[in-house]
Amino acid sequence: MGRIFYIMGKSASGKDHIYRYVKEKPQLHLKELILYTTRPMRDGEKNGREYYFTDEEKYEQLLRDGKIIEARAYETVYGLWRYFTADEGQIVLADQDYIGIGTLESFRKLREYFGEEALCPIYIEVEDGIRLERALRRERGQKEPKYAELCRRFLADCEDFSEEKLSRAGIVKRFTNNSEISDCQEEIVCWIEKMQKLM
Repeated sequence: MGRIFYIMGKSASGKDHIYRYVKEKPQLHLKELILYTTRPMRDGEKNGREYYFTDEEKYEQLLRDGKIIEARAYETVYGLWRYFTADEGQIVLADQDYIGIGTLESFRKLREYFGEEALCPIYIEVEDGIRLERALRRERGQKEPKYAELCRRFLADCEDFSEEKLSRAGIVKRFTNNSEISDCQEEIVCWIEKMQKLM
């Protein structure tokens, strides 16, 4: 049976870069688990790569069809943004290992849906000061920086990834990304290879 290796971390922890690196490692044979979102596409993003960018109408249709596995809604300064995982036949654990990325809450919902043995958490940890510097640098590179949303997300992460919630989700192992991201990336690749051999 396959597993879902699921990357999580606070905003600006480097999880998107790590996700892109890990999914390209051919020796891991990982298929992407792509989430959906109703938020606007950022500069450099592509539909079907980072997310399936969709709208409220599509979300409501999938919800009526019983295909939503998990969903989160954030009231941002730009309106309601949804992130969700839908079961439209893309996940076949009998055949394949997957790589996914999301929040702690989405990890818990996927684990409830697919079973505890099917989910392998990869939690990325970064010191808050470093994380804030990275978030500001990224936002400055956008055509229309959204600093208010950056601040909202940064503060919300303290609650979303509290030690109590990490403990309840069974997150024990942590991968630190305070310096060179390549060190963290290689540590995760080695860990996944080890886990695959144990399966």
